[in-house]
Amino acid sequence: MPAPPPPTGGRRWWKHRLSPTLARDRCYARSFRSAGLRQAAVPLPDGAVVHFWVPRPDPALHPVLLLHGFGANATWQWAPFLRPLLAAGLAPFVPDLVFFGDSASPTADRSPAYQASSVAAAMAALPGAPQRYTVVGVSYGGFVAYHLAHAFPAVVERLVLVAAGVCLEETDLAAGLFAVEDIKEAASLLLPQREEDLRRLVGLTFCKPPKFMPSCFIRDYITVMCTENVKEKTELLYALISGRKLSDLPKINQQTLIIWGEQDRVFPLELGLRLQRHLGDTSELIIVKNAGHAINREKPAELCRLITNYIIDPSVKYRDSRKGCWKFALRRFAGASLRKMDSSRPLI
Repeated sequence: MPAPPPPTGGRRWWKHRLSPTLARDRCYARSFRSAGLRQAAVPLPDGAVVHFWVPRPDPALHPVLLLHGFGANATWQWAPFLRPLLAAGLAPFVPDLVFFGDSASPTADRSPAYQASSVAAAMAALPGAPQRYTVVGVSYGGFVAYHLAHAFPAVVERLVLVAAGVCLEETDLAAGLFAVEDIKEAASLLLPQREEDLRRLVGLTFCKPPKFMPSCFIRDYITVMCTENVKEKTELLYALISGRKLSDLPKINQQTLIIWGEQDRVFPLELGLRLQRHLGDTSELIIVKNAGHAINREKPAELCRLITNYIIDPSVKYRDSRKGCWKFALRRFAGASLRKMDSSRPLI
């Protein structure tokens, strides 16, 4: 197993001061280690290095590749999911995408296709790497997951896309589908360098944004999490959106679960409906009520249950582990209001 990568230079100075963001970052990394995952730095022939969190080898577990979104690195987006996934019999492989976390590349390619090929090559280079696996992608990670499924159908068994607007077109910006009007404004929002930009981003991504956001915490988060690889990440956005047309998007053959927050204002629900129409009978769309774009933060338990149920038995569209619980039965009998999600079958 390759050795873990050294700390990136941009964060060294901040390790010598009290930072709530770095404290949380260390807590997330500790949760990965306590769940049994270990770090690996996988060098690629083109000079890129992909940082991975790798589970303990266990042939009884079903491998699943988890791809994070644009908002942060892998540990921030997937930490709450590790133990439930492992308990369900899944083995999570969790990389940092190129230019996020400790992954980097000297090449000029910024396309999601390059991200997909880098992740696939790094997975194949891991000792004891699985031959086939399910891929779960959140937001930007869903774009990468889609290209991964198209370019490497032999290794991608099934696909789960969470709030991933892969069917967007550049013309959608000018048409008013999004909260931004052009790519430049999208970059300033997704890579916030000012306090007001981060506040606006949180307001757009959450269905119910947190009411208490002290300015000192916001400034600390921007300094620690939003100042590295800004140029490269901006180029990723331009490569993602510029000239994008639905007619150029290839179809994939894998069974695909599409999960969308009903109140998503970053990638509106119309994109989820558009994706389901594009994929046809091989896809299923589930709309989660009372959730925005940050569905993995607002509804982690429901999202994790949907993912595990689909991977373990995709023929069962809706199951709920609470149905066998006596507390759940009493709540139903008492007429308590339970959250429901739209699908072809009711949750309860």
